[in-house]
Amino acid sequence: MDLRFSLRAKLREYRPLTAALLALSWPVMLENAMQTLVQYVDTAMVGALGAQASAAVGLTGSVTWLVNGIFFAAGVGALAVISRALGAKDGRTARETAGQSVLIALAAGAAMCVLTLLATPALPGWLNGEEEIRADAAAYFGIICTPMLFRAASIVFGSVLRAAGDTRTPMLANLAMNALNVVLNFLLIYATREMRLLGLTFTVPGAGLGVRGAAIATAISYVLGGVLIARAMWKNPAVSPRGGMMRPNGAAMRNCLRIAAPVALARLTTSAGHVVFAALVATLGTVSLAAHSIALTAEQAFYIPALGVNTAAATLTGNALGEKDARKLDMVGRSTIVVTLVLMTVTGGLLFAFAPQVMRIFTPDALVAAQGVSVLRLVALSEPIFGIAIGVEGMLQGAGDTAIPFVITTATMWLVRIAGTVLVLRLFHQGLNAVWTCMVAENTVRGALYLIRYLRGRWKPADLRPKAAA
Repeated sequence: MDLRFSLRAKLREYRPLTAALLALSWPVMLENAMQTLVQYVDTAMVGALGAQASAAVGLTGSVTWLVNGIFFAAGVGALAVISRALGAKDGRTARETAGQSVLIALAAGAAMCVLTLLATPALPGWLNGEEEIRADAAAYFGIICTPMLFRAASIVFGSVLRAAGDTRTPMLANLAMNALNVVLNFLLIYATREMRLLGLTFTVPGAGLGVRGAAIATAISYVLGGVLIARAMWKNPAVSPRGGMMRPNGAAMRNCLRIAAPVALARLTTSAGHVVFAALVATLGTVSLAAHSIALTAEQAFYIPALGVNTAAATLTGNALGEKDARKLDMVGRSTIVVTLVLMTVTGGLLFAFAPQVMRIFTPDALVAAQGVSVLRLVALSEPIFGIAIGVEGMLQGAGDTAIPFVITTATMWLVRIAGTVLVLRLFHQGLNAVWTCMVAENTVRGALYLIRYLRGRWKPADLRPKAAA
């Protein structure tokens, strides 16, 4: 009886914080779900053109992830500083930091635009893409990288808004952005054709641009997303950089960059790992590369819950640190781990059960689909521990603890995934299943190391640590 009473009391104690975690998480989950849905639509529409088109779009995906990672890192730095400042009721620091995020987004966006466009012609060759897909791959990558400033604004300013507890505005902006992308895909990828719906036949106009049409649709949607997010940040009273807050401020800039730099380095090293990983997979041929690219896209939908919890945990951790509330900090951590584990166990089970149906969405090619189903079922087994890594990473980022996670992420990518992939391909001459087994091993090791980092408590400020962790 006492045990039941204690359990009920504990559940009541955690209920408000868990509710806050979920309230901040669900808009991010929906936002990521819509982004993933658009990627699904992109992949399915391009997949209808054949395996070569799928491979062309997927070939440069790892480099796109690298570029986005730079902006994501800047967003993490801003989120950590702003959420802590708002927890401490320091509105001026929050707005000054938002102003510095504008300068960072402009500088990073311009630099990455120039670098990516310079690299575009040679990139497919560097990634070991087969000759027949290189022209489409280069065209796709060059087009989506042209509006880089808008992409930077969407990612960085979205993090600023989430730090202020506004996760709904970025969600709504991304809904609009993704809806536009789907409509433009429909009009630009295919040629004008006859369609039947509800017994009616009608003509649907189309540009017939194929892979290039998908890229143009994505580029235009980036522009819309960047404009909407920038406008929302400018109007938000908690983080608006109006009133001279965009002047360079050395102290505020250093606070952001101190946290963002290890995240950027981690993204750089892991993205370089993804590039090498994609290049290694490309040596298996167009069918395996298409299956790999499609399966990576398909898997994203199943770790969306962890991404939502990641952002909410970062914001709540920063708030608790600003309030100097050690008990709340511990409760955020426990709630994050439990919620993430439950959600990712469910999604991992769904991925395993419905892998054939998922692959059939994207490709009519039986060989591509069969390889995709096999690797999706492999990775489904690691979703719970991978989810814990994502959730704990959010807490550590909210606390400004990014140096040790950089070491963990870099080491697991290169010593587990890349080294393992080289061995299974070069020494043992295995196929795509063995390659994805290396990826599962990396997810598992990374999740375990992040959990150990959290449990030791050394990421907390000294005045909020238990004596044993000090």
